[in-house]
Amino acid sequence: MVQPSDMIAVIGFGEAGRTFATAAGWGERARVYDRLTDSSTTRHVKRADYAACGVIAADTSGQAIDGASIVLSLVTADQANAVAVEAVKAIDRGAWFLDLNSVAPETKRANARAIEAAGGHYVDVAVMSPVEPAALAVPMLVSGPRAEAAAEVLTSLGFSNVRVVGAQVGRASSIKMIRSVMIKGIEALSAECVLAASEAGVLDEVVASLDASWPGADWGRRTDYNLDRMMVHGARRAAEMEEVVRTLDDLGVGSSMSRGTVVRQGTIGTMGLTSPPEGLLAKIATVLDRRAKAA
Repeated sequence: MVQPSDMIAVIGFGEAGRTFATAAGWGERARVYDRLTDSSTTRHVKRADYAACGVIAADTSGQAIDGASIVLSLVTADQANAVAVEAVKAIDRGAWFLDLNSVAPETKRANARAIEAAGGHYVDVAVMSPVEPAALAVPMLVSGPRAEAAAEVLTSLGFSNVRVVGAQVGRASSIKMIRSVMIKGIEALSAECVLAASEAGVLDEVVASLDASWPGADWGRRTDYNLDRMMVHGARRAAEMEEVVRTLDDLGVGSSMSRGTVVRQGTIGTMGLTSPPEGLLAKIATVLDRRAKAA
């Protein structure tokens, strides 16, 4: 079992990596690599993140993984398979590879085959809500042949809300992906709705009608939050929704609604609005203004 002195490799140091490392106080127990350090334009920002968290910077993913007992993969969906393939070159036999990425079950099964063939212990982990403000209490689902032991590993790292959902790699990710049809889809629909309502000059009436149809839903507040998340994380959410599309197509149920979500999430997420203004009206105005300038 994992010991308190064992090294942790963290691949990908965005919001989740920073939040976990800070909340758990991993400090120099963690070696971290993020591909943004490969670019001269973003390297200083990521290095500052490392310094603020007290973690050890690695120049490559292999350098971070070599000798680590636990590997946390926390990258964007489009990079998840590449990280697993690269990890094969450096992972120690018996090391835990905890794949926390939001990807399709088949992507995780492919990652598992690669890691297990190299002697690592692969685990499918689904993170089921935003990591802030929950931090180490964020709900996590775990599946795979070693899921029970992996849950103990996660608990030893400080995570407090871990649940085993099965012995098959892909089960945890199936729950996450299919849930995202609704969660990310509602975000996209609500953004589309209020942007159109604003342009038509009927925003107040539309929001009031929605509130009357769903008492207590507070669609103004909810849409404000949804639009905020899309502005900050839309590009990442679009990549995740590409994996949702793959999941649905693999299941044979069709993915037309989720394909639309990919487009809407990606359109807003790539506007560069990473510091959204306060309030729904200000967010709508910012998105519409950015769209007009891009036209």
